[in-house]
Amino acid sequence: MKKKGSEKKRHVVAWINKAEWDQVMDQLYSKDPSLQKFALSRVSAWKARYASSTPVAVDCTADLVRCQVLDRAGALNGDDLVLMYGAALVRFVNLITERQQGKVARPLRRLAGNLNIPEWVVNLRHDFTHRKMPTLKWCRKGCKVVLEWLQQEYWSRQLGGGTSENWDLKDEEEDEEEMKMREDELAARKREMQAYQKARGLLVSYEKTQFESLGGGPEGGPFADLNWLLAEIKQFSLEASGLLIDVMLEDGFLVPTAQQLQTLGCGSGSGDGPCPVEPKLPQIFLHFWLSLLKMLNAPSFIHLLLEKLFAELKLLTAEPNDHRIFYVSAWISQLISCNAKNVAQHFETKVQRKARLKGRIFVNRIQMRWQQLVALCLEAACASTPHLLRLILDDMEHPLPLETRQKLLQLCSIYTQADRSGPAAPAQQVYTLESLREKMQRSRWRAAVARRDPVSRETAGAPGDEADRLLGSPWQVCTDDVAWKNFPLGEVPRQSSEPSSLMVESFSSMTVFDQLVEVEGAARSAAPQPPARTTQALLWTSGDVVRLKCGLRLF
Repeated sequence: MKKKGSEKKRHVVAWINKAEWDQVMDQLYSKDPSLQKFALSRVSAWKARYASSTPVAVDCTADLVRCQVLDRAGALNGDDLVLMYGAALVRFVNLITERQQGKVARPLRRLAGNLNIPEWVVNLRHDFTHRKMPTLKWCRKGCKVVLEWLQQEYWSRQLGGGTSENWDLKDEEEDEEEMKMREDELAARKREMQAYQKARGLLVSYEKTQFESLGGGPEGGPFADLNWLLAEIKQFSLEASGLLIDVMLEDGFLVPTAQQLQTLGCGSGSGDGPCPVEPKLPQIFLHFWLSLLKMLNAPSFIHLLLEKLFAELKLLTAEPNDHRIFYVSAWISQLISCNAKNVAQHFETKVQRKARLKGRIFVNRIQMRWQQLVALCLEAACASTPHLLRLILDDMEHPLPLETRQKLLQLCSIYTQADRSGPAAPAQQVYTLESLREKMQRSRWRAAVARRDPVSRETAGAPGDEADRLLGSPWQVCTDDVAWKNFPLGEVPRQSSEPSSLMVESFSSMTVFDQLVEVEGAARSAAPQPPARTTQALLWTSGDVVRLKCGLRLF
């Protein structure tokens, strides 16, 4: 019958009860040779009952105690004692570390170190087996240290409960699992490195073949047939498409070097369209990789390629590299453009249609993961992000509302600080909160003037025209970009340290608390009317004083 999981695991032992076990342990570690001899006889009886299942620690303890008994009795000479001590110590090291050995042999020093066995004990074992025999003094010292280790690691652990035959297997099993994990990790790294080298070798061979066909590659040296090479790359993509794309995105492949561009006749610039806002691949460079990409135009591969291109573009925003950003963005634009909705060409012949579709990576439309592409595009903020986002929004199977697309494109242009052109672009871009507030203030001012006097709507000045109205007065409108955080409250730029610097030559003083009602009435009645221009300096009204004091407090 199966035992319950919570039930203690039982062992068949050779001793009668726990009392006999405790008695033999005390007698083995006693200083009385007669008691030690009796304990050794009991261990011999256990071994007869156990047969080959005797615990290793019990067997080693008995061998070492037997050496001490014979040494104290003086029955053997020095050489015989050295040989006996040597045999016991060699057996101890070998038996204790044997279960830790895996398929690959490991040094005994490392295995012994995992069990907290002193290294010099292992060296003593090596002296017995491979070198000159150590002295009797070192043999006695080694025997004493090993017995103390056995008492601490085995005998003392059994006092709290029943004995376990696997007392030394806990660390061994953990070490074995760790070693197995390391071996698996090393094997996985080795396979990954081999796959990477294979992918890079295939792509390099493809480049050599293409350069040879264009007459721009190195002369001589046989190259593999292009069809066979494309079949090999196709098979590799089925096994490790992610690794193949990672290699393709390295410099020298989909992102060409200056030397490759010069060899292809593209110069060292960034293609036919040098503007990074709307990147476009050079036609000759596109045709260079067209044969390979047409072979790898499966929807799953295209989805993964777009994801990795956007991920690479996101990384480049942290460490800008204009050359890589241009070509990564250009490949994204090329893939999305190939998937654009087909426009019916009524007067197009078969030859014209064939010529038009010749430069496309794939002809049939692919169902893209539009929401994921929009999120990836917004995360990779660069100069070409608004262009890529517009391509995605226009190509969506179920397009968003026009207003939503316009707002999304406007937010994208604000974030990337790129000017957005097109029919949906507004007349004035609102980039900051201050600009929006100024625009609303102008609109409210014009509406108030129109309601009060429609005739003077065309001649009324807005808050932005205050500079014209303040001509001839000591006050002027400041148009400088002032960092107000650097000025304390109540202070303005270029203000004199004298208290009277804010006073004008002609003014009228008043107390706000004495005429609070009149001030409020005057403020309400004069709100939409701009201050009148006079030939002399401007006279301050009660409303002006209130606004000035409130403004200084706000500063």
